[in-house]
Amino acid sequence: MDVAARELLPEPEPHRVLGTGAEPDPDTWPELYRQLVRGRRYNTQATALTRQGRLAVYPSSTGQEACQVAAALALEPRDWLFPSYRDTLATVVRGLDPVAALGLLRGDWHTGYDPRALRVAPLCTPLATQLPHAVGLAHAARLCGDDVVALALVGDGGTSEGDFHEALNFAAVWRAPVVFLVQNNGYAISVPLAKQSAAPTLAHKAVGYGMPGRLVDGNDAPAVLAVVREALARARAGGGPTLIEALTYRLDAHTNADDAGRYRREAEVAAWRARDPLTLLGDELRHHGLLDEEFETKAREEAEALAAALRAGLGADPRLDPADLFAHVFAAPTPQLRAQAASLGVTLG
Repeated sequence: MDVAARELLPEPEPHRVLGTGAEPDPDTWPELYRQLVRGRRYNTQATALTRQGRLAVYPSSTGQEACQVAAALALEPRDWLFPSYRDTLATVVRGLDPVAALGLLRGDWHTGYDPRALRVAPLCTPLATQLPHAVGLAHAARLCGDDVVALALVGDGGTSEGDFHEALNFAAVWRAPVVFLVQNNGYAISVPLAKQSAAPTLAHKAVGYGMPGRLVDGNDAPAVLAVVREALARARAGGGPTLIEALTYRLDAHTNADDAGRYRREAEVAAWRARDPLTLLGDELRHHGLLDEEFETKAREEAEALAAALRAGLGADPRLDPADLFAHVFAAPTPQLRAQAASLGVTLG
């Protein structure tokens, strides 16, 4: 690990897991790499679409794809994912249609997909407000006897919100089967972590709520997968919640509307670019003979197919129905809602 990266690793730690320390798993590590290749292409294509005006905004996860890929792959089909606005890649790895995942960021829908179909909650733009929802769902599942765990993703900036603290407190008190994964990419937009928290690590915050804290190298995809799986298994077995801090870095700007050069140096970005999760995993797989030219070619071809689908889907004009404004508001339309619909010539059933 280079000096710049090491300086961002705070001391002392409650629990540290930096690297798997295990032999490569031929059943999972190549799939992690394949998804990282697709994820990188997904990010670059979505970013390009914002420049073309096909997306209103895109918060890229380039550089922190390992966190999202590993988190999504760790889940069982019956589990729930609660993403934030930067976690579109996690929803795609979960199985969500890539175009539908960007419906919110295009301005077409509040969500753009059925959350129940793949158990992916709506992408959450307000910071950390999805966390209490994750706790509530997990607690309800436990009361019903359902074997379900909720995985809630949040950035380091979200840990400064009241919703974060409320969610962790209730999760610990109720021993809810929920896992909180904090992707600490160093900045809450332009505010560095040192100006948000004086705690040695964000993982330390778990101690105050009575749950385990885990600190993991967020650029090591196998390590993230192992730590998240362990936390999910613990929650499923009745052990309660876990707080995981994944140390990573956002290589791109906060969004396409951000000028990252105003608050961070290029030397810092270059140091973290040398720890690119895609490069790290690829080098490790090649070293162990688990990655050949045929597999890499196929992964790149799949990634290009994904990018082509994004271009086609977001290049077409959306087919919007005014009646959609009134769908999913109430189980039964209220008189006020019917009057509003009638003003647009829409008749509600």
